[in-house]
Order: sequence, then structure tokens, then C-alpha cells
Amino acid sequence: MKSYQGKIVYITGGSSGIGLAAAKQFAAAGASVAILSRDRTKLDAALPLIQAAKASDGQKFVAEQLDVGNNAEVEAKLAVLARDFGAPDILINCAGTVWCNYIEETPYDAFETEMRTNFFGVRNMVAAVLPFMKQKGGHIVNVSSTLGFVGAFGYSAYCPSKFAVVGFSEVIRAELKKYNIRVSVLCPPDTDTPQLAEENKTKPPETRAINSNAGLMQPEQVAAAMIKGMEKNRLMIVPGFMNKVTWILNRFAPGIVRSVMDADARKAQKQAAGK
Repeated sequence: MKSYQGKIVYITGGSSGIGLAAAKQFAAAGASVAILSRDRTKLDAALPLIQAAKASDGQKFVAEQLDVGNNAEVEAKLAVLARDFGAPDILINCAGTVWCNYIEETPYDAFETEMRTNFFGVRNMVAAVLPFMKQKGGHIVNVSSTLGFVGAFGYSAYCPSKFAVVGFSEVIRAELKKYNIRVSVLCPPDTDTPQLAEENKTKPPETRAINSNAGLMQPEQVAAAMIKGMEKNRLMIVPGFMNKVTWILNRFAPGIVRSVMDADARKAQKQAAGK
């Protein structure tokens, strides 16, 4: 990992999971880090952990309460943050939420919440930082998911929001090159985070069977893979061996991926019927 001395990094969803892991790794590499999240209690708990990872006394750290899905709030708070903390060199859009259940058990509000946070939250942050980043260049990383390129059983609300992040990232990659702003999209598999624990509360057995094939990564592993991918200027960053296999197969032989997932779902349904 290279030095990020003198760089300013903004991380949404930085109070836990992949966002917090990334914040600590950037701090250890010399960056000043601003974490943004809706939960004040989690922010206050996370900030000392990030500060403890710093490489020198010259670094700055701040924790800002923010709902990325509220565009007016994002615009207002980001203008103040850029003025007082400094304009970002790197933006990591890691804030997200997930609902996993059968389509008939997925209310309209879940679709609205997933899209507002997972997709519009990314759009809102990018739009808010662009006036500042256009002046000096930088790097934007939007966090999608394996489910941003594969539609999977149980994720009728989540998958569309993460597919949108991938498409959005491909568009702005082309548009922002002239400003020397690089764009990447991170597509991690299941990661051991509080969000996964919440998702598991309503996850159907078919989904559990399908997900068991992809393995489980730790937030620190995903964050390290993300930074490595950034440094190689990759558009698509796909951590994990089985995750990469899924990505490649889905590009060149999507029927195989669907067949495997369908077989796992049928097996889980037979087991449930047997009980």
C-alpha cells in the first residue's frame, strides 16, 4: 500500500464494516479521514479507532452525522465539510442497507429505502463533491456488490439498487476522465459486517444455500483489496477467488451461474418440504 500522506479521504458508512476498515487503513497510510454515517453513537465509537491507526500527528479526523439519501442535507453538510476539513482527494461511497426476503414479503418501503440509500446516496455524494474534486482530480469508489452484477434469489429490492451503482459508475468513469478523476466500483461478496447480521434475520433458506458457495470475507480483506484495486486504477474491483470466478462466468457463461443458483434453491426447497 502506498503512502497517502497529505491526502483527504471521505468515507460514507465509515462507522462500521468495510467503511471503518478502509478508514483505518487509509489513516495508517497517512491520510486525513472524514467518516460519515447516520448513527451518531456508532460514529463516536469509530472515530477513536481510526485516530489510533494514524501514521503521524499532522493528520486530521472527523466524524459527521449524515443521511446520504437526503440530497439537501448532503449538499449543505458537504459544502461545510469541504470548507472546514478540506476538499476530498478520495471519496468512498460505502453507506448501504439491505433487505432480503421473498418478493411477496418485501414491502414497497423496502424498495424505496434500498434505492434511496444505495443508489441515490451514491449519486448525491458524487454530485456534492464534484465542484471540489474537479479542481484537483482524485478518485471515487462506489461500493456495489456481487449482487450488482448477478441477480440472486431473495434480493428483489437490493439487487436493482446495486446494479444501478455499477451502471452509474461506468457512466461517470467516462465523463470525469477529463477532470483527472478516476472511478472504481467495488463488488464484494458476503462480508462479516453488522449489515450481514441484519440481513440474515429475514434471509430465505434458498438464499442461504446460494450464498454458501461464495464464502465469507472480513471487512479488512475487502478494504485492502479495494485500495489495491484503486492503486491499479481498476474500474471493477472484485475481491475474493470465488467472487472473481462468479464475475467471469457471469460475463461469458451466465447460464451456468443461473443453473447453479437454481439447483441450490431447489435443494433448499426440497429440504424445507421434507421437514
